[in-house]
Amino acid sequence: MPKNEHIEAAEHHDRAAKSHRTAAEHHDKGDHDAGHKHSEEAHGHSAQAHERSTHAHGKSGEAKAGKR
Repeated sequence: MPKNEHIEAAEHHDRAAKSHRTAAEHHDKGDHDAGHKHSEEAHGHSAQAHERSTHAHGKSGEAKAGKR
């Protein structure tokens, strides 16, 4: 149901945020290779979050339309 879709999207947003923070920490320390790796992970999680959010939004609209 839509609630599960939203939860999955939120989890990917959380993972993306963590990867972004970790990338920033590595970049600040001058470890650009590790920073780049975590930036790529963050990008992947952000893409998944967007996909899940879009899907959840569509499902919410379907559920709302079904209640009319």
